[in-house]
Amino acid sequence: MQDSDVIVIGSGIGGLCAAGLLARYGKRVIVCESHTIAGGAAHSFKRRGFEFDSGPSFYCGLTDAQSLNPVKQVLDVLGESLQVISYNPLGHYHFPEGSFPVYSDAEEYRHEVHKITPQGAKEVQRFQERLLGLYEAMKGVPTLALRADWQLLLVLLGRYLPSLGKMLFNLPIIQASVGSVMDATVQDPWVRRLIDLECFLLSGLKAEGTIAPEVAFMLGERSRTAGRSPSRVGVEYPLGGSKAIVNALVRGLQRWGGELRLGCHVEQILVASGKAVGVKLRTSEILKAPVIISNATIWDTYKHLLLPEDLPTAYRQAALDTPAVESFMHLHLGIRAEGLKNLTGHHVVVHDSSQDITTAGNTCMISIPSVWDATLAPEGYHVVHAYTLEPFTGWERNDQYEQKKREKAQSLYRALEQIIPDIRQRVELELIGTPLTHAHYLRRYQGTYGPAIAAGKGMFPGSQTPIKGLYRVGDSTMPGIGVPAAAASGILCANTLVSVSQMLELL
Repeated sequence: MQDSDVIVIGSGIGGLCAAGLLARYGKRVIVCESHTIAGGAAHSFKRRGFEFDSGPSFYCGLTDAQSLNPVKQVLDVLGESLQVISYNPLGHYHFPEGSFPVYSDAEEYRHEVHKITPQGAKEVQRFQERLLGLYEAMKGVPTLALRADWQLLLVLLGRYLPSLGKMLFNLPIIQASVGSVMDATVQDPWVRRLIDLECFLLSGLKAEGTIAPEVAFMLGERSRTAGRSPSRVGVEYPLGGSKAIVNALVRGLQRWGGELRLGCHVEQILVASGKAVGVKLRTSEILKAPVIISNATIWDTYKHLLLPEDLPTAYRQAALDTPAVESFMHLHLGIRAEGLKNLTGHHVVVHDSSQDITTAGNTCMISIPSVWDATLAPEGYHVVHAYTLEPFTGWERNDQYEQKKREKAQSLYRALEQIIPDIRQRVELELIGTPLTHAHYLRRYQGTYGPAIAAGKGMFPGSQTPIKGLYRVGDSTMPGIGVPAAAASGILCANTLVSVSQMLELL
């Protein structure tokens, strides 16, 4: 007897999207989540009345019917929706030489660049036009129509032939890095640094390592609805924070008969004769299913959830040798809000232009979501989330741990002081997270945000594994850091497990 048709390990965005879609397709699905909160790297948590996002804080295309955002497509299919606040500019970049407002609309964006470098603004236009052409081609084939096997051709040829022609025309750029597009269109050093920064924020890698479709998607989505009424700007924040997205996916899963078990830690994926047959829980309970989907990272799946003999030796070693994006330092603050007028919600601070933007502590990302959603903090207060890259190596929970935490948090405080000069005097609640915090709460190898596979230097592993019935989803299967890439991984995996006719019926 099988306990279900599919068991999903982990309730991150990739796992929830795969589980929700498979439940919608009629499969019996159980999601096992080790944490007591769903959402993985996108979960929210509450302390003393302050509601914090643990990870992502920037979203676009969550509500517009024409959106390419895979999350929106999954929510539509599950019969769920979100309430959002739209805003513009989408943020400010603070360089040592000055601040730069980032507008959704491509023309407004170029206008701001023109103030700094007129020649650079012309080059930005050429760069944007090249990538927006790819976005136009991508628009014709929704992520919901994709799958990770040869039968994808049947879907594309049967339903999306004209769009396929446009994609073939853009084939050279689909496989290119953003760096190669930048080299062909941009010479201005300041603009090149700006593009490197935008790529780093998106993928964890600079332009030369980021694939072109990622940036094409980002540019297209954020500028798609700009210039219409203010309520239809492409950049949005979900009311309730990232938890609202997670809750909507969980509701959709349960609406179609799927089950979420929290505090349900999977100890081992059970394999017999080269096939996945179930999972063993920490409680020693065994759940059986012919399909297992792991939302754990590639390293955690292959090193901790499987026995070494379950995988071919060379394949396992190659997978474990996959380079990883560094972890992060996180600073979550509850601060007094009095006197803070015209505060905006997103900021990126680069401390030193002579240092690489990927240097630990040099580039700091800041989110103040209570600017848009006042319910995230008690009245008269704001929530602040600041984070920066930080290597996992060297971190230990020893006598020096607390002191090291405070020292490493100083770059984040210095960045915040550029936005709120007296930030230190305003703090009511301070939580400092390290790579160890990240690894512990998210159960992620070295607290990483996924593989650091540069464009042209290898392919992402994808959802398939050498074990029959075992699949993978999440940020170590798809290029790109963030919710859209994780959601897309869930869609591709779920669609691969059903027939083309079932897919077409849903589409």
